[in-house]
Amino acid sequence: MTVAAQLDRDWQRFTPLKRLSRFAFYLFAVLALVISLRTIDVIPEFLYDAPDQMTDLFKRMWPPDLSYIQPTLQGLIETLHIATLGTIIAIVLAVPIGLLAARNVTPNFALNLFAKFVFVTSRSINSLVWALLFVAVFGPGPLAGTLAIAFRSIGFTGKLFAEAMEEANAGSIEALTAAGASRMSTLLLGYWPQIRPAFWSIALFRWDINIRESAVLGIVGAGGVGVALDTALNLLYWDQVAVVLIAIFVVVVLAEIVVTSVRTRIL
Repeated sequence: MTVAAQLDRDWQRFTPLKRLSRFAFYLFAVLALVISLRTIDVIPEFLYDAPDQMTDLFKRMWPPDLSYIQPTLQGLIETLHIATLGTIIAIVLAVPIGLLAARNVTPNFALNLFAKFVFVTSRSINSLVWALLFVAVFGPGPLAGTLAIAFRSIGFTGKLFAEAMEEANAGSIEALTAAGASRMSTLLLGYWPQIRPAFWSIALFRWDINIRESAVLGIVGAGGVGVALDTALNLLYWDQVAVVLIAIFVVVVLAEIVVTSVRTRIL
């Protein structure tokens, strides 16, 4: 075929199969949207007056009831304790399971599968559901919230920890093994220096997430500032609800600043 004939071809970006696949995807997305809108049964009348309802709600919240600051602060302190202790428990439990999940550390398919099953189980159950389960077992209070945060966080921290272990450079590991180092020495001298930045980043990031999640656990009786929020909502004291929401917003922003600062200094 001559060069002129090649240049005269009708070039297309996608093959017919790719165009058909894209069309099928767009059709599926539109159908899913339509079915979802019909399933949730949107009432147009409620949408029309939604701006008026929101305006009325904000008017009820202003000005905030400053007398509600003390119970809110007590709940925030409890929330920080729940998030911190839950994160620590999660890390302690997630590290050994993460070692089982890392294929280069534990070359056993059954153990890898078991560890990944634990991670999926932890991440698939929402923290509020975990809180409901532990409230039923231990009764209402911060203990249920702490365990809910811990069990919810195992899957997140353990999965990322295992992935960091698998991405470690094998050169130093092989050198230590060839020199006759024990398994513990290999973990401490070979793996740990490589994954230490990732480990602390995961821990700090999860603690930041846990502060936000533990703020609402009190709604189901698991302690924290959510108890103060639930009380104000049940009594329809919207000015007190405003105090709690502002406090949660401030704490989340401060936690983000602290995490960013710590990561910058130590990593």
